[in-house]
Amino acid sequence: MGEILSFIGDYWWLVFPLGGAAFGVIGTATGLFDRQAEQEHRRKLEMIEAKARAKALAAGRDPVHDAIERADDDSRAQRLRRLMETHDEVNRRWLDYELDVAKMIAFPTMSDGREELTAAFLRAKKVADGLRPDSPEARVDAETLAEYRDAVHDYEVAFDIAEQNARRVRDSGFTDPERKRLERARQLLQTAVDQSATASERQVAYRRVREELDGLIALSDDAIEVLEKRVAPEIER
Repeated sequence: MGEILSFIGDYWWLVFPLGGAAFGVIGTATGLFDRQAEQEHRRKLEMIEAKARAKALAAGRDPVHDAIERADDDSRAQRLRRLMETHDEVNRRWLDYELDVAKMIAFPTMSDGREELTAAFLRAKKVADGLRPDSPEARVDAETLAEYRDAVHDYEVAFDIAEQNARRVRDSGFTDPERKRLERARQLLQTAVDQSATASERQVAYRRVREELDGLIALSDDAIEVLEKRVAPEIER
């Protein structure tokens, strides 16, 4: 024991480097422990995520796939809404001719299904109407959306061509007597909707309009109803 104490007394200066080394060993051990704890925490997180993913897959859902699908659905819904707005706008332009007797008289080929270009846009309209989803919120796949997009585009183009042709040819496809009847119908129509004329004058003019157009232009039931409301409520239908 005395020899040990004597050794310590003679070599006391070794305490400082040995102590530093000891602290270094302790610090290294502490760092290793911290890294091991961090790795262990990361592994736990990965296991939790893997379990959640496995659970979702077992339920038939993939979180990543679901997120992508939701983004696709949002984009597809926006495109569908724009397509339906375009579809509605072409329909509105068509109804401007279909329901306005004055326009029918001015551009008769727009209501003549025997006219090749008019028949083409009416066929395109039927296709687009048939492919139109129930609402902008309807869930449609990419293939269905593409098919509807092409149909709306075809409808729009076909209508533009038919309208340009109708404005170009006007009543040139009618004989001279037929054109005179159209002109009389146009003049009578002005009287029929003239609110300064008497009710009797408007009703007589309305009936003569129908007579002049008979066999020349086929008025739809909706066009007749619109015209009658403009002429006078007293007209007996």
